Amino acid sequence: MNSPRTQRTSHLLTSPYRPVAEEQTVLAPPVRGTLPEALDGRFLSIGANSFGAYDPAVDHQFGGDAMIHGLRLRDGRAEWYRNRWLRTDRVTAGLGELPTPGPRRGLSDNANAGIVQHAGKLLALGDGGVLPHQLGPELDTVARIDFDGTLPGGLSGRPVCDPLTGELHAVAYDHQQDHVTYLVLDTLGRVRRSEPVAVKGTPMMAAMSLTDRHVVLYDLPVTYSEQAAAAGSRVPYTWDDSHGARLGILPRDGADADVLWMDIDPCFVFHPVNAYERGREIVVDVIRHERAFDRDRLHPSESTPTMWRWTVDRLSGSVSERQLFTDVEEFAKIDERYSGGPHRWTWSVGLDPERAAAQAGPRLLRHDLRTMRTEAHDLGPGREAGEPVFVPRSACAAEGDGWLLSLVYDAATDRSELVVIDNDDFTGPPVAVVPLPARVPYGLHTQWVGGC
Repeated sequence: MNSPRTQRTSHLLTSPYRPVAEEQTVLAPPVRGTLPEALDGRFLSIGANSFGAYDPAVDHQFGGDAMIHGLRLRDGRAEWYRNRWLRTDRVTAGLGELPTPGPRRGLSDNANAGIVQHAGKLLALGDGGVLPHQLGPELDTVARIDFDGTLPGGLSGRPVCDPLTGELHAVAYDHQQDHVTYLVLDTLGRVRRSEPVAVKGTPMMAAMSLTDRHVVLYDLPVTYSEQAAAAGSRVPYTWDDSHGARLGILPRDGADADVLWMDIDPCFVFHPVNAYERGREIVVDVIRHERAFDRDRLHPSESTPTMWRWTVDRLSGSVSERQLFTDVEEFAKIDERYSGGPHRWTWSVGLDPERAAAQAGPRLLRHDLRTMRTEAHDLGPGREAGEPVFVPRSACAAEGDGWLLSLVYDAATDRSELVVIDNDDFTGPPVAVVPLPARVPYGLHTQWVGGC
């Protein structure tokens, strides 16, 4: 009989998870349907794409070398598709290129976890003490940066932008530190606030949430493992039953002593959905995993993640937990203009419950939190979508008035394509599809960067 790992991760051996070995530039890729002219910007994806040999039976799913994929859309056309390895020390040495300039800190410079545009700079981001890398408009690596010396350590793969102030908020973790660090980057791209927060042990604090007055911290039982590090893991974090699980509520202008910590049932959160204030309560919506990196220490999920809500009563210091939807899903997104405030719509990847560790799924889901109704955009046989991104029709459009974009892999052609769905007809056919002459391996995160 096959082991649980073999049964539940065998799909990681299939084509859409295999790294690509070449960089490509494709000018004017064709478009089926009609690309909305209002889509003026770049659709970007980043993830692990091992430079050299890769074996999912022994290599960590999140440990591969960073690669960025992008499509430039403008005036109803697709102008280009590009994919580029991030020029880390390992990649430049393998390619025989000069090292990337800029400061060097920590044990790794593999910024493969996220991508964001802030203060006019496009940044590739990593976790665990990794410095950001600045990218050029055509995805070339410019330099490692520390924001003019104002960043005390690493940043985070999943920062949150305050849509009202334009400032970027993050919580950075590093196993070499006995704390995590709450960071605020101003609109000029300098760190204006760096607040250490003591934690138990060395947790992987993979994400944070932001309201208009507070920061939500996730101190959960995936922690640094000396055993995994000694075995050579590039992501040496494993499940630790003894660590426990708790939420922390930190006032935006508060310090370590001001954090309100509350125990919750053991779980792990890679991707929060949103958080917002409701009187004395803070509502926290997340995609919740029962366990992670426990029996299977190389892949992120051995459970079926679903959307949950934690409601925090700040006066009593209590938290209630309830499941919002039973759909197995990950990579939930909202209309980011509503980040930190009440939201109605979420979009996510609907996963196959039999496939743990998946970074894509056969459908895209839309939840209406006002009616608690769920709709699915089915992609068809042999097709799977990665993390979507929502783009509003205009800056003043109502919440949810716009398009959902996602990269979809088609097993029949062994190619990927960008799919554009009008949210007014979410279950209907896409308004546009941009076929690519290449396969885009399932990545970690996507981003839409408007304008040039």
